[in-house]
Amino acid sequence: MSEATAAADPAAMAALKHVALAGGLTETKVSCAALGDRLDASTQTASRRLQTLESAGLLERDVVGDGQWIRITDAGEAALRGEYADYRRLFESDVELVLRGSVTGGMGEGRHYITLPGYAKQFASRLGYEPFPGTLNLELDEESVRRRGEIAGIDAVPIDAWEDEDRTYGAAACYAVTLVADGGRYEDAHAIVPDRTHHDDDKLEVIAPDELRAELDLADGDAVEVRVEATSRADALDEADEIADSSGSENPDEPLGEVA
Repeated sequence: MSEATAAADPAAMAALKHVALAGGLTETKVSCAALGDRLDASTQTASRRLQTLESAGLLERDVVGDGQWIRITDAGEAALRGEYADYRRLFESDVELVLRGSVTGGMGEGRHYITLPGYAKQFASRLGYEPFPGTLNLELDEESVRRRGEIAGIDAVPIDAWEDEDRTYGAAACYAVTLVADGGRYEDAHAIVPDRTHHDDDKLEVIAPDELRAELDLADGDAVEVRVEATSRADALDEADEIADSSGSENPDEPLGEVA
């Protein structure tokens, strides 16, 4: 989840939803008094929620004498798509997020970061493999950029922030993906989404235990389909077993005793 999205609390997100319902995703004129009525809140509360959304980068405002013109930003649309994805998974079955893009060259930063010890140790334990030292970089098409916000509603493997003597390294989320291209199909890969990144929303980085370009015979410009699935930590089962072992009796065949 991006810093901007995280900065908007549920009450502010409710305001964002009402603004979108009033004018869609285009620019619309909004009165704080009317918005307050829809939110069952005061005019001042409605104004504060719009200010929160603006500070979070989810909308832009132009205040005029009889109201304000509001435009929901790309980040705001992504946040709404994330909410939409959550509700789809609540009420629908077999919901799948499919993103599409083309292979593009990276700057070599992925190779550097995923091999750092603080990340490498977490990848090995939580993903269940040591990633190939490099990422597959994809440039998403226009529709996939719009849908990318839905990824926030999918269960992912968290990668914690860590620090060494020189600096602090940020957290990330790893989403299980299956890649489909003309060269074949590859499972057991993960899209890695840093909490903080200099990449635009049209870029997606994928890691895997193998070199994906070689496995799928990919070159710059080749089309790739990314099927995102819910996942959990590879070491979660081990932790559950440890808890069960520690809470169980020394003799598993011994009866638990009578209940008074």
